[in-house]
Amino acid sequence: MSKLEEMQAKIEALEAANKLLKDKAEASAKARFRCQVSEKKAVSFYGLGRFPVTLYREQWISLGQQMATILAFCEEQEKAGKLQTEAEKVAAKAASKAAAAAKKAEAPTV
Repeated sequence: MSKLEEMQAKIEALEAANKLLKDKAEASAKARFRCQVSEKKAVSFYGLGRFPVTLYREQWISLGQQMATILAFCEEQEKAGKLQTEAEKVAAKAASKAAAAAKKAEAPTV
């Protein structure tokens, strides 16, 4: 097998692996949010945070009917600068960890 053929075979293998990774990432993004019926026959919604949001059917319906009110409230609070974005939350957490690490590094050891 010549060098050119080897390189072409390697490129094809890499492209196939890349396609598999892309497909897996897309499937993962679609599966990020999911619903499941709990043992108590409530609906648990997964994907918003560490823990699921679990409500009974009637509560989900009521929440859905109030979506316009909730979105308007969030928009109002965002304009007032009262809401924290996900990026701000991550940055604050990283800064807090860095400060704790710096404080720990400064502390005298006994």
